[in-house]
Amino acid sequence: MIVALMVGIMRFYVEQNFEEFVNKMELEKLDHIVKILSEEYEKHHSWNSLRENHQLWLEKLRLGEEKEDFNNLEGPPGPPYRQRPHDDAYVAMQNFRRNPAPPRDPLRIIFRLSLFDTQERLVAGRPSVLSSSKHTLREITLDGRNIGWLALEKRDRLSHPLAIAFIKKQTQGFFITGGGILLLAAIVSFLLSKHLLAPIRQLTVGTQALTSLKFDTRIQVHTSDELGQLANDFNLMAQTLEKYELMRKQWISDISHELRTPLSVLRGEIEAMQDGVRQVTEDSLDSLHTEALHLAKIVEDLHELSLADSGSLHLNKKPVHPLRVLKDVLRLFETRLMQSQITVHDELPEEDDFMIQGDRDRLSQLYSNLIENTLRYTDSPGTLLVWRERKGNRVTLYLEDSGPGVPQESLGRLFDRLYRVDASRTRGKGGSGLGLAICKTIAESHGAEISAANGASGGLRIEIGFPNTACA
Repeated sequence: MIVALMVGIMRFYVEQNFEEFVNKMELEKLDHIVKILSEEYEKHHSWNSLRENHQLWLEKLRLGEEKEDFNNLEGPPGPPYRQRPHDDAYVAMQNFRRNPAPPRDPLRIIFRLSLFDTQERLVAGRPSVLSSSKHTLREITLDGRNIGWLALEKRDRLSHPLAIAFIKKQTQGFFITGGGILLLAAIVSFLLSKHLLAPIRQLTVGTQALTSLKFDTRIQVHTSDELGQLANDFNLMAQTLEKYELMRKQWISDISHELRTPLSVLRGEIEAMQDGVRQVTEDSLDSLHTEALHLAKIVEDLHELSLADSGSLHLNKKPVHPLRVLKDVLRLFETRLMQSQITVHDELPEEDDFMIQGDRDRLSQLYSNLIENTLRYTDSPGTLLVWRERKGNRVTLYLEDSGPGVPQESLGRLFDRLYRVDASRTRGKGGSGLGLAICKTIAESHGAEISAANGASGGLRIEIGFPNTACA
C-alpha cells in the first residue's frame, strides 16, 4: 500500500508540475505579442484602444502570431530530437511529423489569451476573472513599470505527442521503480520475518515446556537485540523457576521430616503406654507435653512464615526505640543465660534517641529468637557481646557469641528456612531451622537488613542494620 501510494503521488505531482511547466513555456515564448501590446499602450498611454475592440485585439495577436513559432512551443529546444527507434517519444515525434502541421497557431494559443490592466480588470480576450489557478501570467512592462498582465488560460491536459510520450515514459519509470521497491521490500520482509519468527518459535516451545514443569529448559541466544534480551529474560525466568521448584521440593521434604520427628516420638510414647511397656507417670506426661509444645512451635513458625509470604504479617507500627527493646529482652533472658553459664557483655548506651516506626512485639520476637539461638548453640561457659555502631542516622546492632562459629560457606544460608549447619548446630539441640528465617522476615518488614558473619572471638556475629529511611 505504501509503495502504491508513493507511486501514485509521484505520478500526480510530476504530471501537474509538467503541465505547469508547459504552460509557462508557452507564455514565455510570446515575446513578440508582449512587445506589440507594450507598444500599443505606449502609443495611447492606456488600454482604451483595445478595450471593447475585439477586432483590434485579434489583429494584434495575429501580428504577433506571424513572428512566433507556435509549432515548437511544446517541442524540445536546440538540435533535432534524437532517440532510439523504439523509444516512445521518438515514435510519437515521427507520427507527428508525418501529419501536415497547421500553418498557424496549431495550439490555438491566441484564443486562450487575455489582457488585464494593473487593477486586474479585463481589457480584451476571453471573458474571465484573473486567477492564478486558471491562468499563467506574464507581466507587461514599459520603462520598468507594470502596465498590465498577459494571461494564458491553462489547459487541463497536454495534447502534444512529445509531452504525452514524456508523461508516459515517466509513468513507466515510476511503475518500474515501484515494482523494484516492492520486490525488494518483499525479500527484506521475508528474511526479516524468518529472523523474527525463529526466536519467537523457540520462545513458544520453551513456554510450553515450562507449563509442563520442565524448568531446565533454556533458549539459545544468538543476537543482542530486543529478541536476544527477551530470550535472556526467558532463561533467567526459567532458572528462577527451577531454583524455586528445588526449594519447594526441599521445603516439603524438610517440613515432613520436622513434623515426623515429634510425631514419631509422641506415637512411640503413647503406644508404649497403651501396651503397658511404659507407665503413665508424671515424667512420661511431661515428655509428651514437651513434644507437643515442640510440634506446636513448628506449626506456629510455619504459620508466621506463610503470613509473611502472603503479605499478611500483622505489624502494629508505632514510634519505638529498638535499643531499649533489646535491653528489655536481655533482662527477660538474664536467668536462663546465667543457668547456661553465658555471660552477657552489654555495651549498649543507657540512653539513646534513635527511633523507628516499628512493632515492639515483633522486635521482641526478633531479639528473642536470636538469644534462643545463642542459648541453644553456644558452648558453656560462653559469652554474648552486644553493642551498637552509629553512622549518621544509621544504627547497626551487633550480637556476637563465643562460638562455635559457622563455616564460611554456610553463612549466606543461615537465614534460609529449615537450614542447619550439621557440624555444630544439630536437630538434637531442639531447633526447627525456622527461627533465623523468621528473624529475617521481621527485620525486612521494618526496613532493616540482617546478616551473619564470623566474629573475631571465633563465634557467630549477627548484624542488624536500620537504614536512614527507617530513622525518626
